[in-house]
Amino acid sequence: MAPVADIGSIITAIVTPFDERLQVDEEAFVALMRHLADHGSDGIVVCGTTGESATLETPETLRLFELAVAERPEGMAIIAGTGSNDTKHAVHLTEAATERGVDAVLSVTPYYNKPSRRGLRRHFEEVARATDKPVVLYNIPSRTALDMPNDLLAELAQIEHIEYVKQANADNLAKVDGLRIFAGNDDLLADVLDLGEAGGILVASHVVGPEMRRMVDEPENRRAIHDSLSEVFSAMFCTASPAPVKAALAMIGLPVGGVRLPLVEVDESEAEIVRGALERHGVLQASRA
Repeated sequence: MAPVADIGSIITAIVTPFDERLQVDEEAFVALMRHLADHGSDGIVVCGTTGESATLETPETLRLFELAVAERPEGMAIIAGTGSNDTKHAVHLTEAATERGVDAVLSVTPYYNKPSRRGLRRHFEEVARATDKPVVLYNIPSRTALDMPNDLLAELAQIEHIEYVKQANADNLAKVDGLRIFAGNDDLLADVLDLGEAGGILVASHVVGPEMRRMVDEPENRRAIHDSLSEVFSAMFCTASPAPVKAALAMIGLPVGGVRLPLVEVDESEAEIVRGALERHGVLQASRA
């Protein structure tokens, strides 16, 4: 097996900024990408779940891939969210992202139609065939209604170009032959790093990126940092993501607009949860300094 490509440790699943008409705000996207690079992220996932991929039109998705590659800060890895429950569409997005020069693709377990084990293998064979870049599998049964157990992940790792898994099922968190592991939930980052694995594809790193970077760089302090961030991790998912993190970004002076239906913006009580977590962690004070 070829050496696994290094695509970073703190990878932020970047939100897609919208303007007042809920159209993609390209200027805000580039500004946020640069902010993340300056605050601990060495990579971003573009048009993942947090980027509202489900309500982006294909031309919007492809433009964001193109924009991210063209405007990337030096050294930042660009990982394209190219997953779909339609294999043909996943292949199209993967081919198009590869042509635009991304560093890797993130491919989620096909959702809703619940393919069999054989169907999953065929799906990911087609996706991996569509690129010469690393493929990051994404196992998130809470959203897809389908889990990929570790023996299946090890089988999929034998497919050329499949090199990583974003693991969002804590029950499956263990080393997998042939794959490097990214934490799929913020609160799994410490556990994944303790396993000696790659890092995380994260949400809270939008607002506490430097601290999450310290979890990589200061293993002796990792658990204490994790514990100090637990309230922030929870607040970022007090309602359907990415509404809380978009609210948090506005609070720290990086407005990125609202969310597209069927998602809705945080209500007053949810906003207080987000604000309280940021205040108690000192993020809002720091952002106003």
